[in-house]
Amino acid sequence: MSPVWRCGRFALDVSKTLVMGVLNVTPDSFSDGGEFEDPISALERGRQMVAEGAAIIDVGGESTRPGSDEVPPAEEVTRVRPVVAALARDYGVPVSVDTRHASVARAAVEAGASIVNDVSGFRDPEMMQLAAETDAGLVIMHMLGEPKTMQSEPRYTDVVGEVGEYLLGRARELEALGVARERICVDPGIGFGKTLEHNLELLRRLPELAELGYPVLVGASRKSLIGIVLAEPDPKRRLEGSLAIAMWAAAHAAAVVRVHDVYETVRVLRTWSAIEGESA
Repeated sequence: MSPVWRCGRFALDVSKTLVMGVLNVTPDSFSDGGEFEDPISALERGRQMVAEGAAIIDVGGESTRPGSDEVPPAEEVTRVRPVVAALARDYGVPVSVDTRHASVARAAVEAGASIVNDVSGFRDPEMMQLAAETDAGLVIMHMLGEPKTMQSEPRYTDVVGEVGEYLLGRARELEALGVARERICVDPGIGFGKTLEHNLELLRRLPELAELGYPVLVGASRKSLIGIVLAEPDPKRRLEGSLAIAMWAAAHAAAVVRVHDVYETVRVLRTWSAIEGESA
């Protein structure tokens, strides 16, 4: 795996796990919907996450929680573009746009986004073409089906093998279009068309996904698998489980962890690094 993930004007050192902060500018995301819908509160939260140690801010304008409905791309652009532009201008860290729509990704990149985080895994030819036309970093995520139906009896013969095959296939398609390998990161899509056991198996076997040769991003913060394990229905009360997965992921080859609770995650990873004998 390359120790550098190239994202526009940024060259991110992924030899040590980076923290990506989640910033949902939506009214209906599963754990923080409505909290940062207003651009002023969104920018303040972005500033706070950077101060807490986030290396990347991931801005999303459409909820992709299980059962969610699609948001018109024009509305999604209206939500994310001003926030992306202000964050990219003022805070000195790469800004990611979390979207499955090429028009939204294009608007965000034009506004200053350095990463396109496509939860649909670059299925759309227009998104593939956009990737080839920009120098943004790319996150290929695996999702079985669509958010509306993805949790309706997901089935795999070998979840790690099938997810890995999909991610590698998409990465190679992007490279065939001229996308530099160093721009690509892969995400197994914890919670996106997977049962509890599928999610746990993906986490247990993260090193196999890292062997694909691309940085691996893990996004499990506050998700339902933690709710099941801890018998905790409130996403905001799943901090301990989120931290446990972030630390496990960091210890098992994850290059990036995508989290809501930046302050706590950064401190946990810093402590673990000290135990490992690495510089803080």
